Amino acid sequence: MTNTGDEKTLELNIPDNFIQNIFGNYDANIRKLERTFNIDYVQRGEVLQLNGTQSGVEAAAYVINEMLKLLRNGGTVNEQKLDYIISLVKEKNTSDSITDLDSSIICHTIQGRPVKAKTFGQKKYVEAIDKNMIIFGTGPAGTGKTYLAMAKAISAFKRNEVERIILTRPAIEAGEKLGFLPGDLQSKIDPYLRPLYDALYEIMGAEQFMKNMEKGLVEVAPLAYMRGRTLDNAFIVLDEAQNTTPSQMKMFLTRIGFGSKAIITGDLTQKDLAGNTKSGLEVALKVIKNIEGIEFCEFTSKDVVRHPLVQKIVEAYDAYDKKIMNSSHKPKH
Repeated sequence: MTNTGDEKTLELNIPDNFIQNIFGNYDANIRKLERTFNIDYVQRGEVLQLNGTQSGVEAAAYVINEMLKLLRNGGTVNEQKLDYIISLVKEKNTSDSITDLDSSIICHTIQGRPVKAKTFGQKKYVEAIDKNMIIFGTGPAGTGKTYLAMAKAISAFKRNEVERIILTRPAIEAGEKLGFLPGDLQSKIDPYLRPLYDALYEIMGAEQFMKNMEKGLVEVAPLAYMRGRTLDNAFIVLDEAQNTTPSQMKMFLTRIGFGSKAIITGDLTQKDLAGNTKSGLEVALKVIKNIEGIEFCEFTSKDVVRHPLVQKIVEAYDAYDKKIMNSSHKPKH
């Protein structure tokens, strides 16, 4: 290793069987590091030489070493993981290793794929679910709020920690009127609950889901169906909670009985409530924030685990919303 002023050269040893994974298809990974940290690289066999500024070289080396740890632990390197490690470096958040995320598996899908936290925001959320009776998960689309809640619900059900799973969301009309949709009431409501069905099929399997549903052990229903019930020994997930009214949210929270756990998820930037109707989620975040046994987890664009383009879209909308908010607060002359 040599230093000349702020310039630095650093050599890393990469085992031959890991080179393809580290470099990526058509060298996409290493080229992304080259662009992001303004470095050059030279590869000779198992030796990868990085050249550039001290900060750039050290940042790129950290990312490569994290990828190597993942591979040595039997994990995989993909675009989402690479982008996430890069974001941690940029935020100077290198105290935790991404390998910690790979160590805890919540459950497996019906195809055998492990379900686990992919970001530290998700890890905190999963830990909060383990420790608390009521958990709020708020933040943008694609952060795994609902999917992880479903995974935890199904895991608790399979371990007999709860007697049933109840999944619900408000049937708010987002641009279409329910009355104009074809079919009976159930077929009108089903499209609103489809994302919950999708997660159940993937993790539980369609056949097992149908059997449990027929026995009343798994229930997928609109929020209005919760009124007048007390939900004991159940794992309850309320999805799209930004579309509840304050009275609906109060009704839901006061249904929770002994031996139950409730997860409330939502994105306050995607309300479909009419006019100036206040969101029940927004009110709840203020009213019950200091009650012990309730935890609030807020996801950011850094926790988006869909295609990297989704993260960029979320960030662009965040920036736009902030710009609009700032301009509306400027004093008028």
